[in-house]
Amino acid sequence: MKKRWQFLLGAMVVLGIGGLAFARLRPYSFHGTVIQSPQPAPGFELQGSNGQRIGLEDYRGKLVLLFFGYTYCPDVCPTTLAELAQAMKLLGPKAEQVQVIMISLDPERDTPERLAQYVAHFSPAFLGATGTGDEIAVVATLYGIFFAKGEGTRATGYSVDHTASVMVIDETGHLKLVFPYGTPAEDIADDLDYLLR
Repeated sequence: MKKRWQFLLGAMVVLGIGGLAFARLRPYSFHGTVIQSPQPAPGFELQGSNGQRIGLEDYRGKLVLLFFGYTYCPDVCPTTLAELAQAMKLLGPKAEQVQVIMISLDPERDTPERLAQYVAHFSPAFLGATGTGDEIAVVATLYGIFFAKGEGTRATGYSVDHTASVMVIDETGHLKLVFPYGTPAEDIADDLDYLLR
């Protein structure tokens, strides 16, 4: 009886170790949609909320999370930025290797100063970017972002309907992942942590 228990215990240990080894050998499964583009992500130069002109090239060596939104957005934008802020907290020290940039789709109302206050509400490390209507339209088109003015309320004025995905550009400037709206912070953090290994 004792030998049978020793055999069963030994078998369980071997199976457990084998299971762990198999789990480590399996390829990582991303939560976001993987993009396999051989071309670098489109560059841009816009007015940053930090008072300087900023471009994608300025952040080579970091992961860049691009989100297109606007400060008067009642729901989608604050929800997304809150998830990104939580993802940065989950990353801990690795968050220093990530730059979140929100490009405004409402340059008429989103001044650099207003953007600075807005993004700082979520994280002091986040940046906003704006430009002329034509500059924004060009950048949005290059990234496949739809946006159009919609009806709002007397209190908020017009709304801006827009694509609400978050794009991840890797350290070499290539678009790597796209997170659809509603991706939880934990999933975002897991994917970024894997990319930063």
